[in-house]
Amino acid sequence: MAGEKNIKLHNKSNKPDNVVLKEHEIVSKCEDLQRELPKYMRGYFAYLKGNVLPRTRYEYLRDLHFFCNYLIKETDITEAASPSGIKLEELKEIKAVDINIFIDYCRKYTVEDENQTVVYENGNRTLARKKSSLSVFFKQLYRDGLLDENITDGFDPIKVPKAGEREIKALQDDEVMIMLDAVSTGTHLTPREKQFWEKTKKRDKAILVIFITYGLRLFELQQLNVSSFNFSRGEFKIYRKRDKETVMPLNKSVTHVVRDYIDNERKRDDELETEHRDALFLSLQGKRMTERQIRQLVKKYTSIGLGTSRHDGYSPHKLRATAATSLIGRGNSIFDVQELLDHEQVTTTQLYAAHKMNVKRELVKDMEWELERKGDK
Repeated sequence: MAGEKNIKLHNKSNKPDNVVLKEHEIVSKCEDLQRELPKYMRGYFAYLKGNVLPRTRYEYLRDLHFFCNYLIKETDITEAASPSGIKLEELKEIKAVDINIFIDYCRKYTVEDENQTVVYENGNRTLARKKSSLSVFFKQLYRDGLLDENITDGFDPIKVPKAGEREIKALQDDEVMIMLDAVSTGTHLTPREKQFWEKTKKRDKAILVIFITYGLRLFELQQLNVSSFNFSRGEFKIYRKRDKETVMPLNKSVTHVVRDYIDNERKRDDELETEHRDALFLSLQGKRMTERQIRQLVKKYTSIGLGTSRHDGYSPHKLRATAATSLIGRGNSIFDVQELLDHEQVTTTQLYAAHKMNVKRELVKDMEWELERKGDK
């Protein structure tokens, strides 16, 4: 693309080039957003850079950028024409009530262009994140001495489900088997889907089996390389949040589907651009699959397992939940499952244990026996 810089990587770390490039991509997006925001916010930018993960940093900056555009288009608080033009004196006029009105606006709003009107509707979890983004922002400006008061105590609370109340959505074992049968045989696919399946069935099966075996996060699977796998040692390497490198053991089923894909379906290295030669999961164009492509693939096959529409299929994160509930349901230790899934707190893993207990309770409820014989009193 014209004007796009060619990136030359000089990687002396232990991380694969694609992981380093992905991190660079996220950081670059953060820096692009920062350039569109006022320079007096640089203390806040430095705080995010040093205290939160790159993906969280990016989401916080997006929320702040959206808030600045809201101030310009929906209020008379600022006379600026762009976020970078918002003056500190104008921010000083903002009160807690203005933030509460903004959060309420975010519940449902419209964006119009020449051809269409798009209606956005957000749930309490998204609203809570936006509130958190602005809370961190205003607190930091107060700490830096740029604002005279901390207005965050006046922000309205947003009720989100507590950990114990949260509904765990995961495939049951029989639904997993239906999903795997579909990817193995092409059952329940539309004629058009079957055309693509003929070319990608081994790849798709390997993706699904890895997800339900290890409960990987989407970005962890998307960044897998051929060189990540050491079949002779029966292990593969992944790169997790917080720059954590983890070695995972291979079992027979994962070894089989990955080798089958590499040996019998994946394009040869000499057919690929240098940038994509080590990527494990490739698109039909011979490029590393994007997170969006993997997400669509998972929704398609999980919708078959669930017996629902493609739109209502599950996300990769729900296959992570599937792995957790299946492992715990097979009697594995919560602490071992916590380690496998890379949960920071065991309380997160316990949610899946509670979910499995509820399933067991329903099973037992349907297994009542008639204990009294006729004539017994």
